[in-house]
Amino acid sequence: MLKVVAVRLVDWSWRHAWAVVIASLAATVLFGWYAATHLSLDTDESKLISSDLPYRKVEKTIDKAFPHSTDRLAVIIDAPTAELAEDAVERLAQALPVANKGVVHDASRPPEEMFFRKNGLLFLPAAELEQVVERLVQAQPLLGSIAKDPSLRGLLSAVDLVLQGISHGQAAPKDIEPLLAQLEAPAAAIAAGKAARPVDWQALMSGGPARDAPRRFLMVHGILDYSALEPASDLIKAVRATARDLELVPEKGYRVRVTGNLALADANFATVAEGVEISAPLSFLGVALLLFWAVRSARVVGAIMVCLVVGLVATGAFAAAAVGSLNPISVAFAVMFLGIAVDFSIQFVTAYRNQRHMDLPPDTAAHGAATAMATPLTLAAVATAVGFLSFMPTDYTGVSQLGLIAGAGMIIAVAVNFTLLPALLALVNPPAEMEPVGFPLQASDAMLRRHARPIVAAACAIGLVGAALLPVVPMDFDPLHLQDPKAEAVATFMDLAKDPDNGVYNLETLAPSIEDARALAEKLSDLPGVHRAMTVTTFIPEGQDEKLAMIGDLAMVLGPTLNPAKVLPPPTPEEALAAIARLAGQLEAVAPDHQPSRRLTTHLKAIIAKGPRAAEEYQKAVAGLPALLSTIKRSLEAEPVSIETLPAELKQGWIAMDGKRVRVQVLPKVDIQDETQRRNFIAAVSAVVPDVAGAPITMEEAGKVVIRAFAVAAICALAAIGLLLWLMVRRVQDSLLVLAPLVLGALATVIAARLAGIDLNFANVIALPLLLGIGVAFNIYYVVNWRAGIVDHLSSPTTRAVLFSALTTGLAFGSLAVSPHLGTASMGMLLFLSLGITVVYTFVVLPAIFHVIGQPQSNGIAK
Repeated sequence: MLKVVAVRLVDWSWRHAWAVVIASLAATVLFGWYAATHLSLDTDESKLISSDLPYRKVEKTIDKAFPHSTDRLAVIIDAPTAELAEDAVERLAQALPVANKGVVHDASRPPEEMFFRKNGLLFLPAAELEQVVERLVQAQPLLGSIAKDPSLRGLLSAVDLVLQGISHGQAAPKDIEPLLAQLEAPAAAIAAGKAARPVDWQALMSGGPARDAPRRFLMVHGILDYSALEPASDLIKAVRATARDLELVPEKGYRVRVTGNLALADANFATVAEGVEISAPLSFLGVALLLFWAVRSARVVGAIMVCLVVGLVATGAFAAAAVGSLNPISVAFAVMFLGIAVDFSIQFVTAYRNQRHMDLPPDTAAHGAATAMATPLTLAAVATAVGFLSFMPTDYTGVSQLGLIAGAGMIIAVAVNFTLLPALLALVNPPAEMEPVGFPLQASDAMLRRHARPIVAAACAIGLVGAALLPVVPMDFDPLHLQDPKAEAVATFMDLAKDPDNGVYNLETLAPSIEDARALAEKLSDLPGVHRAMTVTTFIPEGQDEKLAMIGDLAMVLGPTLNPAKVLPPPTPEEALAAIARLAGQLEAVAPDHQPSRRLTTHLKAIIAKGPRAAEEYQKAVAGLPALLSTIKRSLEAEPVSIETLPAELKQGWIAMDGKRVRVQVLPKVDIQDETQRRNFIAAVSAVVPDVAGAPITMEEAGKVVIRAFAVAAICALAAIGLLLWLMVRRVQDSLLVLAPLVLGALATVIAARLAGIDLNFANVIALPLLLGIGVAFNIYYVVNWRAGIVDHLSSPTTRAVLFSALTTGLAFGSLAVSPHLGTASMGMLLFLSLGITVVYTFVVLPAIFHVIGQPQSNGIAK
């Protein structure tokens, strides 16, 4: 019945070519308009996995409890010193919302960081706090002078006062050697004509290396457009533009980077788009050249291209009606459609050319091509559609949607090839074929007949090896490993992951109360592989009374010093130069034989000789003085800490909106990138509290979901295709002949991927449905030929059609391998590899099986 309908459809389309072409183009315009106005793109990667899964429910529960913690950018500011980093983050936080109204909603520093900057002294051991207090008291004269004049002039005046004390025997030159060393380093650089590194005031005050890293964090909320390929693009551009305006640039010693889930997702899609810009022109040009080589007519190539565009637009319109919004996986429906639809077109055109080679008139040749291809093309289209639709019931929502659209696309493709393609061939009227369409491969066919049994045995043996390797196929479901490691967001994230205190790979759970959270955190902290477990009680220091007394005494001593009644304005370069000259003279007079003093004097004189510009550079080298004073004053504001007195913005991140449930975070001390260590960490934490969420859980569970989805879908697809073929052809043998080479080829692909070092990941697993679709189509063509009595399969026109179909599809997918996006590149490599193996099994193994079982008892195939 299907064959009769297809043949009549082709005949009618040939006779009414102009009407079919005009109607098709009009429908394409209508479908294109509908798709353009109703089909959107949702790049939210969280929607790719079903939200009904247990671990996704935990994620949603935590996100709902703390909604302000999601959808934000993490901005990392690195500066030459901690003081300059502090100044930079404050300026950027203030400027972002003002300079980018409507784009940036707010920019705030992590409340945990701000809490510790104010109350950090309370968390020091009492003995260590006593040492800090003593050093700050000793530095009171210096701090007082700087507070009145927070500039190079004030600093040098303070040193001048110390030198006066030395001249009166109240101190020795060696007592100020740390200060002189800090002043000498930038002075030496400026004297030598080099860039001066800013003074490390924190190291000076602490008496050793700085404990506060010169890095600050800023969390930015703003506008997101999930209909765009890069939803946070405007927000990221705003951050970078504002940083440039504030001169927070590498030339000034600053580095401002953006990361976090939003930035990583944008970087992912940006790299994919960059790869498309590279591969698309290569793919289009290569496919066009291969099509011309295959059909030997520019007019026919044009007809095929028109059919592909019309079918693709119609499939896009179906997607708009069926799903409305594409996800990052289902956008691949275009690749799926083109990869298989071009095969349908090549098969029909090759059959038509073969009929023309027999000196048949064009209309008769079209009828003959329809008669020859109606059954195999219809079978291939329906079977491939069923294979794609088998992915719909899975929990991998991205591929489920892809299966629906691609399945419908196969029906659209075969309909276009039975209507528009014959009509276009009638209008372009390609010349008759002078040479045979098939390849002269009779010798190869003879070889297959002679060695059929060894070939089938070898294929089965390879299949057994592949089946043995299947359970241990390398898998890598870390989404970061799909991206370009050089991308800023990725490189920054990996940089942060090196320090477990940054918590980028933490696990989270909710406790029913504060006391439960405290007990749970203490229990989790003792687990192997756990760096630290935190909850809201982590911010309550011990021994507060003793420490607050010490801090209070220090505040009484330093308070008036750090808050002078009048602060002098910044000096001019000339005034700075005069202060430098005074200090140089004082050093020569007070400590002429002190080597550190003599070295500093030499460099100061060199600066004086260079003039006001050099003095201005020296001033910039001590620019962290105001930030230093601000940090000290803030630390002296420490107050008694309890759950009730914790800042509201801090509690907001740890106590849920219902006021009862409490967040508990578990930070790993193991390498989460290592699969074994990651699984052990998850197992240890899950044994204590099952309902946990976080990046490590997502990596593990999402990987399981994807593998399970593809395994179940593959089994269902094979069963459904086998049942469908049996229903259509009423022969179990034919169904098995279609599926057997497909399964054997897939198992051989497992071995080849292992040898090539290709791990399965979120991107390249898409090769499975495509392999299924193309493999089923290729094998059906050969089984139909076998039923029709064809013995020399490699010499038949079908082989030419299949070869060029595989070449065009392989070139299209192979071009993806040059993408800078590692996931896309791995997908291209695996697709190319699996397609090559599929073709080999269709060309070699399937004909060998035919020769082993012999010719069918009856020719033809059920209609």
